[in-house]
This record gives sequence, structure tokens and C-alpha cells, in this order.
Amino acid sequence: MITLNALLTALTKESITTLDRPISSVVIDSREAASGSLFIAIPGERVNGHDFVQAAFDRGAQFALIDQPVEGIFHTEDLRQGCFKPERFTPSLPICLRVDNTLQALQTLAAYWRDQHALRVIGITGSVGKTSTKELTAALLSQKFTVLKNPGNRNNEIGLPLTVLELDKNHDCAVLEMGFYVPGEIQILCSIARPHVGLVTNIGTVHAERAGSQEAIARGKAELVESLPADGVAILNLDDPWVRQMQNQTRARVLTYAVNQNADLTASAIQSQGLQGISCQVHYQGESHPIHSPLLGEFSVYTLLAATAVALSEGLSWEEITTGLSQTRVDRRMRHFTLPDGIVILDDSYNAAPESTSAALKLLQSLQGRRVAILGDMLELGPYEQQGHQAVGEMAALSADLLILVGERSRVTAKAALENGFAKENLHWFKDSSQASIPSSNLIQPGDVVLVKGSNSMHMDLIVNALEVKP
Repeated sequence: MITLNALLTALTKESITTLDRPISSVVIDSREAASGSLFIAIPGERVNGHDFVQAAFDRGAQFALIDQPVEGIFHTEDLRQGCFKPERFTPSLPICLRVDNTLQALQTLAAYWRDQHALRVIGITGSVGKTSTKELTAALLSQKFTVLKNPGNRNNEIGLPLTVLELDKNHDCAVLEMGFYVPGEIQILCSIARPHVGLVTNIGTVHAERAGSQEAIARGKAELVESLPADGVAILNLDDPWVRQMQNQTRARVLTYAVNQNADLTASAIQSQGLQGISCQVHYQGESHPIHSPLLGEFSVYTLLAATAVALSEGLSWEEITTGLSQTRVDRRMRHFTLPDGIVILDDSYNAAPESTSAALKLLQSLQGRRVAILGDMLELGPYEQQGHQAVGEMAALSADLLILVGERSRVTAKAALENGFAKENLHWFKDSSQASIPSSNLIQPGDVVLVKGSNSMHMDLIVNALEVKP
């Protein structure tokens, strides 16, 4: 648990040991403030945290970090002018701490707190599968170590520092997912977390709208392996041509994994067992080990290999690895459940990219029953928007018996599916998820297996909700 003295030392370079009192939590949402917490007021595009300082104090926050004036009469210490004045500290009263920039102060504080802990840090990035890889990696390592991980997708310039501030003396390692939107972002995250191990899953087209191109995404993701120390480990997916090039962009030792390339760690005899998971043989240094995992779909073998590679780098035994893989149900975004009339729902409505949607369609293809794909637009693809939706349409033609599409961009998906032999009478298009929810529910029959997937902004969860209450 971070202390007031640590905060002051990080931001002013002066230590006041008499103020070595714990801060219960660090939050950026006033609704999460509690007794003794630090509220960091960050100006956002839609909401300015400075408007909620009073709300945070009302919930028990002791301190608020600000970089602009706030409404209300608060005791304020201006850290821009030097050190905190301990004689003016009153534990019973909330205090505002003024800095130049609250986001930079959060990152500076997290970097300082990271430096106070001698532990191993594993950084994970990639376009598809990084959250599942993080969850599985953390689960494997937890068999031997006390592990900190980012909750959910708290993987950006705000979320990762907040996670680092949860470090305590009991943690042996941290498994940190690192997101990417623009070049330089992962470099900032690495300067805070200082990873020893860097894992890159793949380079896709998601976020190309912001980054500009797949090449730019690859450059941004490579910042992770470029940041590693000489005694670190870069774990790379050799089947991805963009990731393969990163072998020459790090001074760390390189450990590779693949299915189709001659890598250090490989898999063969991969079999999807439907909703029961997958099995395969994993090969490493002349040894072979049978693996079964509850992860869904053949594409999940890459998640297994990536997590296994990290586990090997951190000294886990094969018994620990195989046991952990067989028992771990990671918090994947795809959930599946069965309705009373035998309808199986594959709810993957959280987000979508061409790569992940194609993988989900391949899973759908392997299941028994009438296969229904309900697909929404995939956003933020930039110059790859046309080809991404076209590729999904081609895959859907092979995987689905009934195709329901949502959104203007999915017109491209529809056209590609029809051009690849999909029956026109089995294809339905709707403008948005609100328009699609009831008709989609009416099209579903007992015994169907239904995949629902689309970008988060398409609100495909409305369709899932309609299916759950289907009469």
C-alpha cells in the first residue's frame, strides 16, 4: 500500500518520514473513493475529474491530486512550489495537492512505486488475445508466485499506473497487459513498469484507424521488446510475420513459439473439442507434453503456447504447466451458455477485429446444430476496413447456416458472403442492434448454436439480452 511520504517523495524528491501514513487506495473515479484514498483528477475528453473533487471527499478521500483550480474551499498544498508543509497537515481534513499535470504525476508516482519493489514484471501486448494471454499467464504463475495483474483491460497510460500502485511487499511478479493506440504509448508504459519479460502475441489491424497502418502498429508494439534489459526475455510469436521481425529489435534473449514455424516452443496434433476445449502436443527442447485446456477454438493454442513460454522463462515445471493449463478457465470475453430450449449462445459481444472474428467463426463451424452468426461492424480498422469486413464475409459463408449482420460496414460482409455462395434467403441485415434485437431473436430456433460478435460500440449485447429472454 502506497504512503503519503512515498507520494511526496515521488513528486517533490523530498522525503518526510513523519508522514509515512498509508493511502488506502488510488482512484480516478470519485465513485470508487473511500476512507483514506487518493483521488486523481484527470481532465478527459468528456468528463473533467476536477468537477468531482468534492464528491470524492464526500466519500472519504483524504487527498486529491489536481492541476487546475477546483470549486469549493479546500486546503491546498502547491507541490509545484516545493515540498509539502508537514506542520499544516491535519489528518481529519481533506487536502488538495496541486501539480503541473495530474496524468504525468500519476505515471511518475507509479514509476517510483515500481522502483521500490524487487519483483519480476511480465509485459504482454498484441492485437488479438493479449487479455486471455495475460489471464492464463497470471493463473499459471500463481501456482508458484504471488502475482499482480491488471484487472479487466486496465492496460493504458492511466490503467497500468493504477495497477502498479497496487503493488505490495508480498508480490513476487506482475503480469501487465499493455495496450496500444499511438506510437510511444507502450514506451511510456515500459518506463513505468520496467518489464523483464516482454511477450508479443500478434499484429492485426485493430486500431489502424488511429495508428495509420499495420506497420505503425508493429512499430508501436515493438517498443515492448526494445525496452527489455539484456538479461530479459522477449517472447515472440514466430507465425506472425510482423512479430517475427522483432527478433532483431531487442537486446534480450529471444524465446519463440509457433505452430507453423520452426520455433523454440511448438504445438502439433491440435484438436478442437467444441465447448469442451482443445487438446494438443507441446514440444520444447526435445520433449513432448500432452495438453488439454478448457480454452475454446483451435486459435487458442497460441494463448496456450504464449503462457507456457512465460511459465518456462520463470522456472515453472512441466507438471505445474500442464496441470495449470488443464484446470484454468481464464476470464475470456467469450462466454457460452445454453438456454432452456437447447439454444447455445456464444456471447463474444465485447469487441471484434477481423482476426478474432474469423477465429470465432471457425469455432462456430466446429459445433453441432444449425449455426447462426450475428455479426456487427468492426470499428477502428482505418485503411483495412474494407478488406477486414470482406474477409469475415468469406469466412462466414463457410461457417454459418444463418447470417445476421448489423451496421453499415457489414454491407461489405454481406456482399462477400453472397459472392462466396451463401444463400441470400439466409442472410438478414439491420441498421443497428436496437433494430436487430427482436427480429434476431425471432429467427432463432431450438437447438441453434448462435455466435454474437461485434465492436463494443455496436452494442451487440442488446441482441444477447433479447436472446436470453426469448419466450
